Amino acid sequence: MKKTRIVVVGAGIVGASLAYHLSGKGAQVTLIEAGEIASGVTASSFAWINTTHAGADPIAQLRDAAIAEYRRLQTELPDLQICWTGALSYNESAEQPASATLLSAAEVLAREPNLKNPPPRALYRAEEGALDAVQATHALIAGAQALGAQLLTQTRVTGFKTCNADVTCVETTAGTFDTDLVVLAAGTGTRQLTQMLNVALPIDASPAIFIRYRTQPGLVKGIISSPSMEIRQSADGTLLAAEDYLGEASGSSPTDIAGQTAEAIRKELHGVVSIAPQTVAVGLRPMPVDGLPIVGFLPGVGGVYVCAMHPGVTLAAIVGRLASEELLDRQSSAALAPCRPERFFRTPAK
Repeated sequence: MKKTRIVVVGAGIVGASLAYHLSGKGAQVTLIEAGEIASGVTASSFAWINTTHAGADPIAQLRDAAIAEYRRLQTELPDLQICWTGALSYNESAEQPASATLLSAAEVLAREPNLKNPPPRALYRAEEGALDAVQATHALIAGAQALGAQLLTQTRVTGFKTCNADVTCVETTAGTFDTDLVVLAAGTGTRQLTQMLNVALPIDASPAIFIRYRTQPGLVKGIISSPSMEIRQSADGTLLAAEDYLGEASGSSPTDIAGQTAEAIRKELHGVVSIAPQTVAVGLRPMPVDGLPIVGFLPGVGGVYVCAMHPGVTLAAIVGRLASEELLDRQSSAALAPCRPERFFRTPAK
């Protein structure tokens, strides 16, 4: 039986998950990346597998399945390193999600003994965790390659060939690739790729700051999200922080924010003898204009499937599996129904 040929464009964590799941279903996968593996926003992701959402959530079904999917992947890929440390939050409203436990100040200190000013109460989600997004992407791609996938880095897509409105070939700087299906998972670059097919998807580049600090190991045990900081610590002692991007003006540049966050961490934690930024990066998250992921076949063009989303790390495992089932098993997913690209092309009712 002839294998389905699929070209996946984008080797961030979403594209890597797609390549792994599609290869696992027997597809002949070619993964094409304009730069290096995980060289886009994946490299500057805080990588908190955070499944909660304030207010009405059209993709609650996807979020609810995200953790179970990562636990499944861990059993399949032993090199996938996820730290299920739990997450402590005290910057939310008084409303308590069903998935969270309300902790007292004493219970907060039992979780994070280095906090100088524990809040009177905080929400704790024991099931949440974090991963090294770059390492996880490499693990997924290695898994895909073990199943027969081909990887090309430093390879830019230059165009597409179509026959009867179906894409049949992907043109790149490394040559042309005949294909049965194309999956676009290139983050903020997805918008430019769909424009090559004369389809405009409203995907914005939403910047966020990711900071790595050199400091003392063992300062925090899990993920802490508070009004003054969002931090976690990796196994090698590196302290990781996420902050909003406020522009490049003096006092609010990423470097300035890194310094201000370091001072906030000093004020909030015991044991910070020294803290210095290792790297300060601005990641451009692919943010559809309505905030919902875009997952599904591209309207008006045959054989092209799009995966563009925030939060990409959280949803990579579940979307990888569901998209592979849609593409190869023809199983339409109800969980992905709110994510379809068609929503941007419907004619308003008169």
